[in-house]
Amino acid sequence: MINFDLQNHRPLREIVYEELKREILVGEIAPGTRMMEIELADIMGVSRTPVREAIRKLEKEGLVTIEPRKGAYASDVSIKDMVDVLEVREDLEAMAAALAAQKATKEERQNLINATLAYKEAVESQKAEDITKCDEYFHQLIVNCSGNKTLIQLFSQVQELALRFRYLYYDDFSRYKNMPMEHIEIEDAILSGDSQRARIAAGAHVMKLKQFVIDEGEKIFKRTQNK
Repeated sequence: MINFDLQNHRPLREIVYEELKREILVGEIAPGTRMMEIELADIMGVSRTPVREAIRKLEKEGLVTIEPRKGAYASDVSIKDMVDVLEVREDLEAMAAALAAQKATKEERQNLINATLAYKEAVESQKAEDITKCDEYFHQLIVNCSGNKTLIQLFSQVQELALRFRYLYYDDFSRYKNMPMEHIEIEDAILSGDSQRARIAAGAHVMKLKQFVIDEGEKIFKRTQNK
């Protein structure tokens, strides 16, 4: 049940929407799960109306699929979906890194160094939740360092979609044991002020992930479905 005491200044429909969205994005509501209004309302301690409104809003964002006479389901995730998002991320993050190399402030550069170290420590701990959060922060930080508002807004949308994928494949450590070094390469390029090297390093980083999904995607889905 949601703790409404901490959020009583916000509309109920917003709180319910954000909670359901979070659960879908992090995999607590798995792809293909039936989303029944009565059941969700009981679990969350609310009426059916805000749940219904939230489901409709999530449908518009592509996170929920509503089938006539069948009901609402958390949208499935396919390998193509993952590759489509990563193709967009590849260009966006390459651009962001190039701009960050030119524009990052002294404080932002130190934050980047700290984020790189935090990610390395998270990978060494092999805790998927920590790895995901540190990875998300690292990439968001680079985009913020670009100083480009339009890029920041676009990346926010893409990053949300990518979050669903991270929780599907982050339990496979084979890909992530090498990623701290890739983060260091991006960091070094940005700190050196070399825009071209930063662009190449950031783009290559996402491209490798995209290739991993193409090569290992079927295994990933089979493993997660059998849990």
